[in-house]
Amino acid sequence: MPHFLLVEDDLPLARGVALALAGEGREVTVCASAQQARKALEKPVDLVILDVGLPDGNGLELCREIRLFSRAPVIFLTANDTEADEVAGFRAGGDDYIVKPFRVGVLRARVDAMLRRAGGEEVLVLDGFRLDFAHAAFSKDGQPITLSAPEQRLLRALVCERGRTVRRETLIDRVWTDGMEYVDENALSVTVRRLRKKLGEGYIHTVYGVGYRWGDRDGG
Repeated sequence: MPHFLLVEDDLPLARGVALALAGEGREVTVCASAQQARKALEKPVDLVILDVGLPDGNGLELCREIRLFSRAPVIFLTANDTEADEVAGFRAGGDDYIVKPFRVGVLRARVDAMLRRAGGEEVLVLDGFRLDFAHAAFSKDGQPITLSAPEQRLLRALVCERGRTVRRETLIDRVWTDGMEYVDENALSVTVRRLRKKLGEGYIHTVYGVGYRWGDRDGG
């Protein structure tokens, strides 16, 4: 039975989210503070939904603590809506970032996507590609493709968010995960260009001034 931890001090909101996510064999534990969450985390959880502003601490710091012992997906659910806030969430170890107010259907879809990825469904077959991220094995129409580590992380970030534009800043944070404080934005452009050359044109679309989006050759 999947076990979710929801850390949210707005109790009416927390009850609504818990109700929306419960069912289908899922259990949701609600905590209103970082202290309660630390106690709940003494037992394994499959996914954490975490507010940033908590009455007794900061959700970013709590996420960093979680990353010391768990790889469970963490989704930030917060009113902090600036680009810097979102980047800080990913740097703290978050896997997704949803800004309040939000649509419950979108949250459920994001949760389902996180569970699929965390459950080991690392092989994607789409647009003629077979992408096995767990074993770093990639092919197009049966022909192997060799990708560097940054190219693999970039490809994964794009295909897992296919249909959505991923900001350049978000991609930089997800691709270069070695703790570097500064990465030249040109490094992302170079990596995109190399990946396009290996995959073929028409899959990675540029959204000028924003970032990139994965789509098939027809732009879907």
